[in-house]
This record gives sequence, structure tokens and C-alpha cells, in this order.
Amino acid sequence: MLPMKMLLKHMKIIQIFFLMLSFSVFSQSTFEKAEKLYAQKKYNEAEKLFSEHLKAQPNHIKTIEYLGDIAGHQKDWDTGITNYKKLKVSYPKNANYWYKYGGALGMKAKESNKFKALGMIDEVEESFLTAAKLDVKHVESRWALVMLYIELPAMIGGSEKKAQKYADELMMLSKVDGYLSKGYIDVYFKRYVKAENHYKKAHEIGNSKTTFEKLYDLYLNKLKDKTKANKLKREFENK
Repeated sequence: MLPMKMLLKHMKIIQIFFLMLSFSVFSQSTFEKAEKLYAQKKYNEAEKLFSEHLKAQPNHIKTIEYLGDIAGHQKDWDTGITNYKKLKVSYPKNANYWYKYGGALGMKAKESNKFKALGMIDEVEESFLTAAKLDVKHVESRWALVMLYIELPAMIGGSEKKAQKYADELMMLSKVDGYLSKGYIDVYFKRYVKAENHYKKAHEIGNSKTTFEKLYDLYLNKLKDKTKANKLKREFENK
């Protein structure tokens, strides 16, 4: 028979073990509930549970990412930037964290005055470039670079040549994204006939809601061709 002191010691260890186990189960349950709410786009409710979970596990990477994503949905760019910065600093070789950080920073720049935005552009560009270098198959960062270089004025780094470079890289990764990105560039410069060719190729391959919407919008709002727009709509709805 175990001595009383040893018995009490073992009982204390068992109590601690079950306490830790119940805490872990509670914590996991909170996270899983938050994930479900996020999937249902109930962002306010999900945010409360993720924040609760983060207090219990301050370094839980996925929770920090979710909170950054929720901030993005709520257009709270400062909170998004703070969360994504934690991620990219902790995991500097993760392309997606650099991309999300650059995206939140870019959106803040868009909503800031021109002088303040000018001071952010280099970091936005560098974040997207870093993501693209870290992952040669990262589609989102290449899309971001296409849009960035097209929308920026030439005097601060805007360049169709640079945009086309990343559209070409998208073409190598995904024909649909390649044609969509080239169509996007053509629409920006009002080369609507060329844009139609690119969007048609994208739709022939992808035949998705996205490819349909891009081509339909081009016909209806840019080429002002209701006949083509309505025909495309009928074909897509009856596929």
C-alpha cells in the first residue's frame, strides 16, 4: 500500500492532468464553434469566440489568422495589419502571411489621403513581391501585383510591363487566371475588343460564375452590347 504522502501526490498529479485535459477540450470546443460561425459568415459572433480562445492560447496561429481575416471582412485594416504582421514575423517564409499583410496594408493605403498612402506603397509592393518569391505557385500574390502595377501612377512605380509579367506568370499557373488577368489589364486601358478575346477564352476554359460575370459585365457595361450579354446569360443559366 502506498504511503499517504505519495498517495496525495499522485492524486494531485491526476487532478492537474484532468484539469488540463478539460481546459484543452473546452479550448478546442471554443475554437471549433468559432470556425463554424466564421464559415456561416457570422463574423461578430466568431470574433468573440476567437478572441476568447486567443486569451487561453495567445500564440495560436490559426486563431490570429482568423481574427485578421475577420478584420478584413469588417474593413478594420489596422487590426488586420496588426494580426498579419504577427504572423509574417513569426513565419517569415509563409507566402500567404506576406500576401495578407500586404493586402490589408494596401486597403488601408487606398482609404488614406494621398500623402499617407504614398508612404505605404513600397511596403505593400515588397510584401506582395516577397509572397511571390516565397511561393512560385502563389496565384493571389501575382493577381495583387497585376492590380497594383496597373493602378499605380507611373511616377510611383506603376507599369503595364510589370503587370503583364505577372499576368504571364499567372498564365503558366492557371490558364483561367492568366486570361482573366490579361482581360483585366485590357479593360483598364479600354482595349475592350482585346479584353473580350481574353475573357471569352477564360470562360471557355473555366465556365464559372466568375468568368461569366467578367464577360457579361464587359458586354453590358463596356461594349454596350445587350444582345451578346443576354445570349451569354441564357447560355450560362441553361448549361
